[in-house]
Amino acid sequence: MLAFLGAIICIIASVHPAGTAASSSPPSSSSSSDNDSAAAALLPPADKGLGALHGPAEALASAGPRLPGSPPPLFSRFVCTPLSAECPAATGPGTTGPEELLALRSAAAQLRRTALEQKERIRMDQETIRELTGKLSRCEGGFRAPQAPAAGLRAAPKPGTMGHPPAEPPAVRELEEAVRALQDRIERIEQELPARANGSVPTTPALARDALHTKMEQLEEQLLSKILTLQKERQAANSDRSQQQHDIEKELNSLQSRVAELEHGSPGYSPPDAFKVTIPVQNNYMYARMKKSLPELYAFTICMWLKSKALAGLGTPFSYSVPSQANEIVLLEWGTNPLELLINDKVAQLPLSLKDKAWHHICVAWTTRDGKWSAYQDGEQRGAGENLASWHAIKPQGVIILGQEQDTLGGRFDATQAFVGELAQFGVWDHMLAPAEILALANCTSRLQGNVIQWDDQAVEVFGGATKAAFTACEEGRKA
Repeated sequence: MLAFLGAIICIIASVHPAGTAASSSPPSSSSSSDNDSAAAALLPPADKGLGALHGPAEALASAGPRLPGSPPPLFSRFVCTPLSAECPAATGPGTTGPEELLALRSAAAQLRRTALEQKERIRMDQETIRELTGKLSRCEGGFRAPQAPAAGLRAAPKPGTMGHPPAEPPAVRELEEAVRALQDRIERIEQELPARANGSVPTTPALARDALHTKMEQLEEQLLSKILTLQKERQAANSDRSQQQHDIEKELNSLQSRVAELEHGSPGYSPPDAFKVTIPVQNNYMYARMKKSLPELYAFTICMWLKSKALAGLGTPFSYSVPSQANEIVLLEWGTNPLELLINDKVAQLPLSLKDKAWHHICVAWTTRDGKWSAYQDGEQRGAGENLASWHAIKPQGVIILGQEQDTLGGRFDATQAFVGELAQFGVWDHMLAPAEILALANCTSRLQGNVIQWDDQAVEVFGGATKAAFTACEEGRKA
């Protein structure tokens, strides 16, 4: 900066204004020759490089004619003196000419950048004003427009400027005030839009009319709901009546079918356990066989309905044989011998009387513990004992034959030991049934099925002419 000031002082010192000489001498009425000689005395020497900008001759000629007694014209004459290439350097410590020049250039560049930033800021404010004006137009047209943000209108100073940005000019402040005014106007319009859209507030008669209309609609809905409910109830009643009629007709048809079966002696039967096996002739080839075998048992109860038609002994209602023992379990009445229960070829005589050609319900129960046994006829216990094959276990995987006694596994039947008559409801349990359970089975008040062997049409096979027929135990018992 000191070098710059020194250069300016040099320029001022080298220029001599003409007015200084004129003002130093008082005006006089001397002749023009004196003025010319004075002007010539002020000319610089001939060895000066630049010379005078305006010479005396040119100045006098341009002044034009003068009136007598008028003062000489005043004019300035600038004399330029050439300067040396080197400006006087400042004598301050630590400063050089190139550094000061760079600082001046940097300041000039900063001023240019500041001017560009101000121009860019003005352009952005103009765009913001145009945008807000457009939003204002849309709001006045009935459309809601999002409120323009109040903040962020002024752009932050861009990177690269030195120090803080200069203060904003008045034009920018005026633009900001205009933007704020537009924002306030937009807010007022947005607040007025809902009122315009909703229209005027309804009057009290209109409110009463609307309430009455709403009440009438509610009553109509309730009435319609009641009507629909009554229709559904009527339909349900009709459906129930139709279902009842259908059930009655079905029962009548079933009864008619049953009567027709009884009249024509139809052998058909519907329940899987409502059948009987008939062995009409005593021989060694008519029998029934259970498809299922017994597991290993330590106790059992065997019950069945039977009706014997034999003239002498009852024969063999059932027998169970295993590969190592043909007489594992056998119920047998042969010749003049009483009815016997054989377990592993051990015998216990049963005090049962079954030769009256009537239906009887019989049960035999046994447990390996002390070989205890009991025998029931028509629900009443007729005999009991112990030491029958004590601590013996009934072997599994054998064959159950109804109507024949097995001398080998599943064969070698003896006609003299065959059963003649009808058998039904054969069942096996793996424990000793209670007397009350046996009585319920005999009275047909219980339909308890065996948990080891059940009486089922699909589980019984007949051979040699034995047949199956419909059977109802209690009805057959009453007939007998």
